[in-house]
Amino acid sequence: MVNLVKISKNTKETQKVAGDLAYKVIASRNPVVIALEGELGAGKTTFVKGFAKALGIKAKIKSPTFTLMKQYQIKPASLYHIDCYRIRDHRDLVTLDLKSIFKSPNSVILIEWPERIGKILPKKLIRVHIDHINHNKRKITISQTIKQLSK
Repeated sequence: MVNLVKISKNTKETQKVAGDLAYKVIASRNPVVIALEGELGAGKTTFVKGFAKALGIKAKIKSPTFTLMKQYQIKPASLYHIDCYRIRDHRDLVTLDLKSIFKSPNSVILIEWPERIGKILPKKLIRVHIDHINHNKRKITISQTIKQLSK
């Protein structure tokens, strides 16, 4: 497994890192799951905003903390943004039928707080870990893994 480490000095740079990743994964016809890790305020939703913008999504991106999931259409795919912050474990998301979404061709699934649903995550995923360095600066580590996250 190879890690890509980027240092972002501001929101714009974080969104650029996300956009670069978006361009790489959208070419895949297979579903892509991206696990976004980091403490509160690290920049997970900022990352999603940059990712969505790179794919041409014009909608205002907000973290779906209360709705749990938002879906955006990108031809020929769908982008799903899932926020697991308020849930205890994967059983709280049964009604979303995530296992089907994880298998859906042309789908990109971005998950904030993925460790809360580690038991149902696919074995192959992209892990994005964002660390605070200071008020504006972030360390973004992107890696592909076949190991499940668990709590």
